[in-house]
Amino acid sequence: MLSKNRIKYINSLKIKKYRQLNQSFIVEGSKSVLELLDSNFTIEFVLTTAEFQQKYSSILSQHKTLIETVTLTELQGLGSFQTNDSCLAVVKTKENDFLRAEASEYVLVLDDVSDPGNLGTIIRIADWYGVKKIVCSESTTDLYNPKVIAASKGSFTRVQVYYTNLPEYLSTQAGNRMVAGAFLGGESLYDFKFGTEGGYIVMGNESNGVSSDVERYVTNKITIPRFGVAESLNVGIATAVILDNMRRGEGQTGN
Repeated sequence: MLSKNRIKYINSLKIKKYRQLNQSFIVEGSKSVLELLDSNFTIEFVLTTAEFQQKYSSILSQHKTLIETVTLTELQGLGSFQTNDSCLAVVKTKENDFLRAEASEYVLVLDDVSDPGNLGTIIRIADWYGVKKIVCSESTTDLYNPKVIAASKGSFTRVQVYYTNLPEYLSTQAGNRMVAGAFLGGESLYDFKFGTEGGYIVMGNESNGVSSDVERYVTNKITIPRFGVAESLNVGIATAVILDNMRRGEGQTGN
């Protein structure tokens, strides 16, 4: 039986203020927790059903993490998603460590991406295309929001994320590096050459696109050609299309 204090603590981590105060967040579901166990995140404890413990006993036995068995009813009452029928972990957040594009490396830059599902999806897409770093504006949604973690499907364990003032960051880091930004009316993505030198790829807010303060540092405006009549693309889908063309431009077929 879970204590009232533990239940209260876990529920508090659904709110950003308390995640920041405790420097902890929640990870739900078997896939994400199993990937978490194979990462360098510090885990406070894991709550699991007896079935999950039995199925993954060999994996769990390799870790010194505190494991507590709970009922399915207790687990579903704690998490954000009713479909979670296996496990929940409470994990320590990481320091907001500085990131930059090294030689031949592309870094994704997110300017005020506000939807948690979109951020989680973008992290998963970045992981698929081998982009290891994402630099976010301070107004971009919190990485440790449960919906972001869930949508990333474990990719948050492999992709580094850094929050900063983007105009200040780009003014000091862009230098002579390419900064490609997604805009309506830019150069066709199909004609644009990313090359192998690396740089930054900027994706903007779901409704307003890239802000004017960040636009000042964009060296190349690119657009995904439209052949139908849809008004716009979801920012996650647009990111996938752009990263796919970036990898094609490098002559890579996979990672």
